[in-house]
Parts: sequence; structure tokens; C-alpha cells
Amino acid sequence: MRLPTAVLAVGALLATTAALPAGAVRAGTGPAAAPGPFVEKLADTRLDDEALYFVSYDGLVNNNSFQKNGVLTHQGYQYAAWYTADRSAVIGRRKLESAARDSRWQTVKLGHRLKSDDSHNVISMGVSKADGRMHILMDAHSDSLFYVKSAAGLMNDPGGHDWTAAGFGPVQTTLDGLNLTDQFTYPQFVATPEGALQLSYRVGISGNGRNALAEYDGDTWSVLGEWSSSSGTYTTRHGSSDRRNMYLHGIDYDTDGTLHAFYTWREGNGAVMCAPGGLSNHDTGYVHSTDRGRTWRNAEGTVIGTTGGSDLVAVGDPGTVADPLGPDHSLMNQETQATDSANRPHALVSYVPGRFGQCTTDYVRDRTADGRVFHLHKDDEGNWHKTEIDVPLDSTQRTKLAFDAYDNAYAIMPYGRIVAASRASGWTDWKTLYNGRELNAFGEIVLDETRLAQDGVLSFMYQRRSSGTTPSPIRVIDFALPR
Repeated sequence: MRLPTAVLAVGALLATTAALPAGAVRAGTGPAAAPGPFVEKLADTRLDDEALYFVSYDGLVNNNSFQKNGVLTHQGYQYAAWYTADRSAVIGRRKLESAARDSRWQTVKLGHRLKSDDSHNVISMGVSKADGRMHILMDAHSDSLFYVKSAAGLMNDPGGHDWTAAGFGPVQTTLDGLNLTDQFTYPQFVATPEGALQLSYRVGISGNGRNALAEYDGDTWSVLGEWSSSSGTYTTRHGSSDRRNMYLHGIDYDTDGTLHAFYTWREGNGAVMCAPGGLSNHDTGYVHSTDRGRTWRNAEGTVIGTTGGSDLVAVGDPGTVADPLGPDHSLMNQETQATDSANRPHALVSYVPGRFGQCTTDYVRDRTADGRVFHLHKDDEGNWHKTEIDVPLDSTQRTKLAFDAYDNAYAIMPYGRIVAASRASGWTDWKTLYNGRELNAFGEIVLDETRLAQDGVLSFMYQRRSSGTTPSPIRVIDFALPR
């Protein structure tokens, strides 16, 4: 096992195992203990010195954590997507020649410019392994989508293809002629174990929307259908609501082919809240699918919804609440999720705990002052566990979750702070490993989940703070983790 020399945070446990390769046994001591969490900065590279900058919904269009695959790695190349100062949609790539050596980013403009100053209108990428294409969706918030796909083979043989605009097709407002909805938001691409590419998206609007899936088989897109319900009655001591939408923390396959989804509900009627100015989000839910998203099961394995059917996953379905919480604590939507090496589901959630009061009246002020992040996970017996990360959120924004090869957990908090907990502690010993001050990051980061899975490097995109609409640098930073 190779341990970096310039470690930012090392536990005493590391000192006893640093000279041993993974799985080795020191004479007379039995099996070597797994290392605890640490990070070592490898590189911090520039994508664009003048990326588009404006604050909307307290976020940036280039760095929203729900921007699944705003950065991705495939076949030894890393790709990133952003809007540059002239509002052009740009895709960049670089060859990852070694973990500690970065190569120059090449960029391509896609022939589309952002239509409005709305931070929801992110760019998301996906790869269909069957035909080697990149798929790109962008610039939508409860309205029409913009779609581009690359030439076949571009992603499966990147070294054999020039990185130019000629490698991409025209901008479309359908998926190759397939109309999804005229109220499209939150595109998230996810690859199935067989190599098909699925698309998760929302139909409708905040407080009255449904999650849906489409699928690309290497030749044709098809709609699988909606799978979450916006109907039903939800009641608190303040009032009731009869419409809502499910906000996903993510949608991801584990190594056994199970599709996992954590979520929160947002009610369409603010009467359920103790006061205006908060968030009508409530409860952290969890469902999973063992048949590629066709049916959905609760934590106990009972089918509670069918994609494209009449019985959708609904607010009152039994066995779906992993962590109950009312709408008076400014619970954030679309936070983060991941699975560990044993395919146990984990999530991070953030809100204002009850010790700071039982009624948030201004979610920006209250989350910034008193917000905290909590780690949730389900054990092998099916029980849910929850631990507070004892680092003030100091932000309205979201945190991302990652695991290293030893199942140590890493929370990448707003401003690029990295906080971690060891598997040995049961993920209870959360400590700050990297304070992020040198980044001058605005807030949320976009995590390269694919690079983490492929080579164990923690790599994320961030944008530096600016003011007004003055463009600012956007960059990708890489950290080594225990291997």
C-alpha cells in the first residue's frame, strides 16, 4: 500500500501500516489494519479564467451539486462542462497520464448559449458505452431541453479522435425526435451495468412534479415513464398540502446492479410550514430498484411503485422514510448519496437541528448560522443510523459524499472543505482534513464520481468567488486517497 509523503491528515493508525502493501501481514501481528482517511493534493488545474458567474437561487449554474456528471472520466480522459463568459456551453477534456500529472485541457464550444440567468440550467454529461457517444443535456428549468450527442466512438477511443466541434452533432430540443416533456428539469445520466444509458429527469415544477426515466440502448431513446407521484395529502400541525415533488439526492447503481435513490419531498402548499421564508421540504426517503428502474422497493424489499404504471412511489408509502423530519427545519433537497464496497446505502442531509429552534423563518440566514450536516446509512440488518458531522455548515448549500477503497467516508462541504470519518469507527469520528481556504470557492462543488470509482482519486470542479456578474476562474482539483 502506497501512502503519500505530504499527507494533510494522518491518524496514528497509518504509521503502523504505511510500509505494507494492501492485504499484507506484518510478522507476528496478524492482518494489517486498514488505513484511516487522508487526502493529499495532486493537482489544481485551470479550465477557464473567465467562466460565467451570476448568483441565482443562492447557487451558480456551473457548480450545482445536482449537476450529476458535470465532470466525468472515461477511458483515461477526464471531461468537464461549463458556461464561459460569453454564455457558450463548453466541454473540455484532458488525458490523465498519471495520478500526479495533469495535461492541458482541450475545449469545444457546443453552439449553444445559456438563455437566462438561472442556476438550475446546468450542463450534464453521460456516456453510452455501446456506441461510444457522449450525451449532453443543458439549459432547462421547467421548460424545453437542449440536447447534443457526439459522434459514435468518440468516447471509447478518445486518443483516435480529434477534440473539435466536428465531433458533435447539432443542438436538438428533443432526444433524436423523442419528446419528453415541455417542463423538463434536473437531467442526470446513469449507466446501467449492461452498458445502456439511462436519463433521470423531473416532469413538472417545484412543488408539483414527478420523476421520470428514459433509456438509450446504443441506438434509440425510449421513455420508461414517471415513477414518483405528486398527489396525496400531507398534513402537519400547521396545515395540509395535496401536491408535491420528490427531490432526488441521487440515482446510482451499485456493483450488484441495484439502483438506489434517496430523496426529500417538497410540498406545494407552504401552509405546512411554521412560517414563510423556510423550506417546505420534509423527511429523507429511500427506495431502490432491482430491475433497472422498472419497479421500486422500500428498504424492506416490498414493491411500492412501478415506473410508467398507475402505482407510483408516493408520500405515504410504508417503509420509505429513512429519517423523519418535519418542514420547519429548512431541510435541503438534492444533497448527496453513495454506496460503500458492501453496497450499503449512505446519504448526507443538512438542516437546522431542533436545539437551535423548532421554526426556521429565513432558510438562508438560519442554515448559514445554524445548519449542520448528518450522515445516514443502513446496516446489514436493515437498521438506519445517523451521525451529526460536528462542523458548522456556514452556508445554505450542499455537501457531496465519497468513499475510498477502504470505505472511509469523505464529505466535501461548501467552499471545498473535506471532512472524513473512518469505516473502523462506524463513520462516527468525523474530522476536517482540508479547510479549502486556498480555493476561494463560491460554495458547492461538482464531484467526478466516475474517476473516484476508476482510480480512487477525489477530483472535483469548483468556481472561485466573484461579485455581481464578473466572470471568475473555474478549476478542477485532485486529491489522492488511501489505496
